[in-house]
This record gives sequence, structure tokens and C-alpha cells, in this order.
Amino acid sequence: MVTGTLTSETFLKAVELTPVEAEVFDEAYEATTQYVPWPKAYGGDMVAQAAAAMMRSVDTDRQLHSMHSYFMRPVDIGSTVRYEVERLRDGRGYSTRTVRGFQNGKPVYAAMGSFQVPEDGTDFQTEAPAAVEPASLRSAAEVLRDTTASPATEYWSTGRSFDMRHIPGPVYVELEGGSVPQQAIWVKAFDTLPDDADLHRTALAYVCDYTILEPLLRINGLNWSSPGLATASLDHSMWFHRDGRADDWVLYAQEAISGQSNRGLAMGRFFDRQGRLLATVAQEGMIRAGA
Repeated sequence: MVTGTLTSETFLKAVELTPVEAEVFDEAYEATTQYVPWPKAYGGDMVAQAAAAMMRSVDTDRQLHSMHSYFMRPVDIGSTVRYEVERLRDGRGYSTRTVRGFQNGKPVYAAMGSFQVPEDGTDFQTEAPAAVEPASLRSAAEVLRDTTASPATEYWSTGRSFDMRHIPGPVYVELEGGSVPQQAIWVKAFDTLPDDADLHRTALAYVCDYTILEPLLRINGLNWSSPGLATASLDHSMWFHRDGRADDWVLYAQEAISGQSNRGLAMGRFFDRQGRLLATVAQEGMIRAGA
């Protein structure tokens, strides 16, 4: 039985930054990784925290439009990560930043980000895929209602700050929907978030890592509870195209692109309810199946 409260507090706490004195680059911030029922911290913490740190380093007329990341070491849960931001360039229309995350004196994460002053121009996008309405799909709590209670099922149901509803079906404790290379997920924050476009971009950066490797699990006939399964995020790229709200339903359409050498590449696109393309994600991960 699920007992947790449906709140987005986990995400909002994850992106709380404390300014500290810079030791390596131009400015620095500290943030705390959030609880997960696994050995190491969730990769979306680092992506969102680094994005938030870079956003603080630019003028308010500039928006983050791309971000490229590497995960170098596992990060401890509930511990402080220090983000050092370097202001590489500020031009008339674009700014470039790097950020490095440190824990226990060692680099654990690195990213580059590019910001743009918005301009008027031609507007084009790929079409959003057809999808059933989120109200017709089961929430994670409903999917796992009759599953034996565990820290993992509790976290999947209530601990991730977002309602996530899978098409054709989830991969929590069994593979629902078959071994296919595509899936889609309706995603929405449990709480209403502040009217801050940067925060909503950060929310998409935070939530995207939870499920982007799932098409690779599907194509291998695996689920998150498969015995001996080990996964890790290796690198991550994200492009922000249009403003949107992460506290309204967003369709996260995903596809497995390639798998080899216990690594896999997946891509995802976020569309709002009106079919507007908000962001695109590409991520490579390690996937090792149990013997």
C-alpha cells in the first residue's frame, strides 16, 4: 500500500542553491542530492542543479537553449555537491558557461550550457505523436497498488515529485507493453509550480533522467526490478526550444536509438498539450543485465 504524499517538494528542494565562495571558477553554489532507495544519487539532481547554477550566472534577458553533461563518478545521497561556474563568454546574443560538480574534493559531474537572447524568426517543429489522454492511464501509485510494499515502490509512487503515466505500460516490476524500442510518458508536477520559465526548464531537466533509459530496457526485455540489473547515466544532452509548464501535462516521447557494449543511446522529446515541442533529450547510459 502506498502511504506517501503527492508533492513536488523533492524537486523544489533539489534545486535550492546556496551561494558560496568560488575556489576554481567565477562563482559557486552548493546543493543537496535527494533521497532515492538505491545506492547512489539520482542523475537528474545534478542536471537540474547545474542548470540552475548556470542560469544564475547570466543576465535575465538570456534563456538556456542547450546543455551537454557528463556523469563522472557516483554521487552520495543526501550530501552536498559544489557547483563551480565559469563564464566563458558573453556576446550580444549568446552566452556560454561551464559548470563542474565536486563532492568530497573530487569532480563528479561536468556540463556546458549555452544561453540566447530570444529573437523573432521562422518557427518550425516536428509533429507531436498521437497519444491517449493521461486521464485514461494509470498513475504509478495505481500500477503498484497491489505490489508488495518496498522503498522502491513507495518512491516510484510518490517520491519523484511528478505524476508519470506510461504508454504502452510501465516497466517497474514487470515489462508491460512488450519489447519495443519506443514508449511515451505523460508527465506533470504534483504541485503547481511558480510562474518562472527558468524553473520550468529546470523541472524538465530534472524529470527527464527518470525514464529516458526505459526504451533500452524494453528492447532488452528488462524492467527496473530485473535481477542483477545495473544502470548508470553516462552523458546527457538537452535542447530547450519553447517555454512550457511542467505543472501541466507534458508528453515525453522516447525512442531507443542504439545498444552495444553494455551502453545504449536513447532520445526523447517533450510536447505540451497543444503539441508544441518544448525540449529534446539525448542520453547514453550503461545497462548491464544480470547473469
